[in-house]
Amino acid sequence: MKKENTPELITERLILRKFTEEDREALYEILKDEEVNRFLPWFPAASLTAAETFLKEHYLDSYKKEGGYQYAICLKGENRPVGYIGVSMEESHDLGYGLRKEYWNQGIVTEAGRAVIERVRKDGIPYLTATHDVKNPASGAVMEKLGMSYLYSYEELWQPKNFLVTFRLYQLNLDGETERVYRKYWEQSEVHFVEDREEETRQ
Repeated sequence: MKKENTPELITERLILRKFTEEDREALYEILKDEEVNRFLPWFPAASLTAAETFLKEHYLDSYKKEGGYQYAICLKGENRPVGYIGVSMEESHDLGYGLRKEYWNQGIVTEAGRAVIERVRKDGIPYLTATHDVKNPASGAVMEKLGMSYLYSYEELWQPKNFLVTFRLYQLNLDGETERVYRKYWEQSEVHFVEDREEETRQ
């Protein structure tokens, strides 16, 4: 069955849809904020032109492929992107997201994430992974709200920012294979370990 690329999803508060060329200024507002992009794998956009390049390479070009999940997060009534959420079509099926900081702590990414997860489950994606910097536990809290489970931590020299980061990997199996563990990052990293998260929770 052919998978639709980024089919529109509607939730209680949100419209999840493809980015368009008309969204370049809204995307620039998301990408230029240093605080929003502190834990994301790219530098803040220095100009509208940089945001336009990002829009083309990360979104518009990806929509030409057979399947995909690369969404603009829009509030109902405005239909203007305030964030993004997506699932990689690579082996990791990595779930990633970003949101303008004035919309933080409102459950928006969690609401969007639940809708995307139900769609990929319906489409037969077997599992999702997600990672976050240990210095960004708020992102891990979102992953847990989405039903994802912490599996392990690992170190990576993060590019293009070129500094060492300890990441936590979370996973959600969608096909009933509850024992599956995505081990690629564990195997690639010389430093990997399982943290005592119960101890962290008690502190």
